[in-house]
Amino acid sequence: MFEIRIHSRGGQGGVTASRLVALAAIHDGKYATACVFYSPQRRGAPVISFVRIDDFPVRIYSHIQNPDLVVILDKGLLETVDVFQKLKKGGKILINSSEGKIFPGFSSSHADLTQIAHRERLVVAGYLILNTPLLGALARMGVVSLDSARKAIREMFPDPRNIRAAEAAYREMSP
Repeated sequence: MFEIRIHSRGGQGGVTASRLVALAAIHDGKYATACVFYSPQRRGAPVISFVRIDDFPVRIYSHIQNPDLVVILDKGLLETVDVFQKLKKGGKILINSSEGKIFPGFSSSHADLTQIAHRERLVVAGYLILNTPLLGALARMGVVSLDSARKAIREMFPDPRNIRAAEAAYREMSP
């Protein structure tokens, strides 16, 4: 089972991203679940969402304790939340940033999802929405296929800007 924990802020699209990842995995012929940890939140408050992907039916719906991959949609969370808590040894990190960071003991990648969302004008209620570019970056990492990412996006968001954003993140992501 491959487990992902997504750290975001309310309004960035992290919760919807978890649903998109699960849907794309299902299009890849996998089983997947997505769930979220809600606190008394408002836009801008930290949010954690989870995705489990497996070749067999997923029957676990609790919070993920030891993820294989941690996604950080707002690098400011590095200063306020223990985003690496219980990340598996040798686990992967994907951070929304224009520059890479080294996290000893982990494999890290980065993509400037914010810039991609800005270029494509993916804005809702004044917030840049990062979920579709994130799916493109995860496709580049091999979590889901790019074709399945496109299918999932088309099902949830028919506006072509979302596909363009995912494809841009796929091309522009840095290892």
